[in-house]
Amino acid sequence: MSTSNGLLDRLARGPVVGDGSFVVTLEKRGYVLAGSWTPESVVQYPDAVKQLHREFLRAGSDVMQTFTFYASDDSLKFKSASGNKEISIGWEELNNAACDLAREVAEEGDALVAGSLSPIPGYMHGKGKEFVQSEFRKQCDIFVNKKVDFLMGEFFGHVEEAEWAIEIMASTGLPVACTTRMGVGGDESGVKPADVAVRMARAGADVIGTNCCYDPDTALTTIEMMKTGLEKAGLKRYLMMQPVCYHTQEIINNPKGYFDLPEFPFAMEPRLLTRVDVHQFTRRAYDLGVRYIGGCCGFEPYHIRAVAEELSNERKKRPPGVDKHMGYESLKTSVFDSQRERANAEYWNNLIPAAGRERIHKLAPAESETS
Repeated sequence: MSTSNGLLDRLARGPVVGDGSFVVTLEKRGYVLAGSWTPESVVQYPDAVKQLHREFLRAGSDVMQTFTFYASDDSLKFKSASGNKEISIGWEELNNAACDLAREVAEEGDALVAGSLSPIPGYMHGKGKEFVQSEFRKQCDIFVNKKVDFLMGEFFGHVEEAEWAIEIMASTGLPVACTTRMGVGGDESGVKPADVAVRMARAGADVIGTNCCYDPDTALTTIEMMKTGLEKAGLKRYLMMQPVCYHTQEIINNPKGYFDLPEFPFAMEPRLLTRVDVHQFTRRAYDLGVRYIGGCCGFEPYHIRAVAEELSNERKKRPPGVDKHMGYESLKTSVFDSQRERANAEYWNNLIPAAGRERIHKLAPAESETS
C-alpha cells in the first residue's frame, strides 16, 4: 500500500494516467459475457485479467483498477436472477481475487491499486440508503483489508447514489475518486453537471469527473461545466476523465449514452478513436485542468499509451518500450517514400480518417454467380 507516493501526492506533482477498458475488451477476447458484463473472469480466467492489467501497465498506466465492475453481492445476485448461469462465484471470492491480480501487476511497475465500486441494483429498486450503503461497505471492507491505495466509484447514473458511495469510501480514510456516466444534460435525475460536481465534492470526494457513455468531445464539455460549478462554490478538487473510446457525438443529449447507438455492442469498431484522436483529447483535457486521464469502454492499451506519450513531458517519463515506439518519427525508417513523407505530426493531426464503407464494391447478382 502506497503512502508517501499515493494518489494525491502524485496528482500534486503532475498528471496521473489511468487504465482502460476491461469488460468490453475481455468480452471481445472471450472472457466476459456480453449483456451481463460481470467480472467472474478474475476467478475463471485470472491469467487473462492479469495479462490485460500488464498491457496497461506497459502502456504507461499509473493505476491498476480492480476488475470489480458489478461485483457487489447485490449485483451478482441480480445478474444471476436475470439468467446469467455463468455466475456461481461468491462476491467475496471475486473481490479478493480482483485485488490480488491488480496488486501483483502493480508491483511489477510503479502503479497504484484502486478498489473500484459501481452502481447497486438495489438503488434503482428503491431499497434505500441503508441497504445500498451496506453493499458498498462490504466491498470497501475487502479493499481496505487488501490494502488498496485508494478507492474509486464509477459509472453512477444518479448523483444521489454517488454521494452514498462517496460517504462510505471516505469513511475508510483512503483517498476517494468518483465519476458519473452523465453527459452535458446532467445525471439521469436531471441534476446538472455543475451541481453534480459540487455535491460529490461535499460528500467527500477528492477527485471528481466523468466516465463511460460519451465520447471525449462530449465529456470535455461536461467536465468544463463541472469545473465551473466547483469554482463558483469555492471548492478545489482534482478533475478526472475516463470517456469511451468511440465517436458518439450525435447522442450528446441522450441519457443512455452510447448504449443507445444501433452499433452497440458488437459493431462499434468503425466508431473507434485513433491514437491521434487520443493524443488530441489528452492535450485538450490537460489544458482544461484535468489531471487524472484514462479511458473506459473501447480504450485499448495502445490508446492508453497515446495518453502516456502525450503527457510524457509533464510526467517526466515515457512508458516502457520506448525503443519500439518513436511516434511519427519512426516512419523515417521505412523503405517506402510514401511512409517517410508521413513522418511528421502535421500530417497525422490534419488527417480525416476514412470510414471506408462507402467504397466497398457490392457485387451485383450476376457478378456473384460468375465469381
